[in-house]
Amino acid sequence: MSTEAETAASAKTTPEDDGMTWWYRWLCKIAGVLGGMSCAIAGVWNCVTVNPLNIAAGVWMVLNAFVLFLCEVPFCCQFIEFANAIAARADKFKPWQKAFFYCGMALFPVVLSFSFTTLFGNAIAFATGVLYGLASLGKKGDAVTYARLQHQKQGDEERMTETANGVPV
Repeated sequence: MSTEAETAASAKTTPEDDGMTWWYRWLCKIAGVLGGMSCAIAGVWNCVTVNPLNIAAGVWMVLNAFVLFLCEVPFCCQFIEFANAIAARADKFKPWQKAFFYCGMALFPVVLSFSFTTLFGNAIAFATGVLYGLASLGKKGDAVTYARLQHQKQGDEERMTETANGVPV
């Protein structure tokens, strides 16, 4: 009975299979952490001004950093009670949903106040979204399978043209 409970518990803790390998998943997490750090540093630097749009973009960048840390590495936000719940919900998102969310978050401050700081501060956060977007495309097929499909398609087309012209098979 205890083995059944252990397998059920381990099945619940593993995220559903989204086609990402373990190293690519870690690459996305590391990119999220680096993107959060770059957003935080550039956002604080962007707030040191008198221009209200720069201040708004800087605050948004710090918020982006917080969301990236919360979704990708929730153990950095242990002082927040709901961090693990949000991280668990973010892990259930499909890669294309994360890609759309992260790229949108990274583009908003650039549109709000286009500057060197906002552009390069959000570049790694945008790259995290791109990595998740590439993961949503799926794995690349091998050349042997592709050649076999092309050969089969060519054979099917030849059979179709022979019967269409009235020539017996």
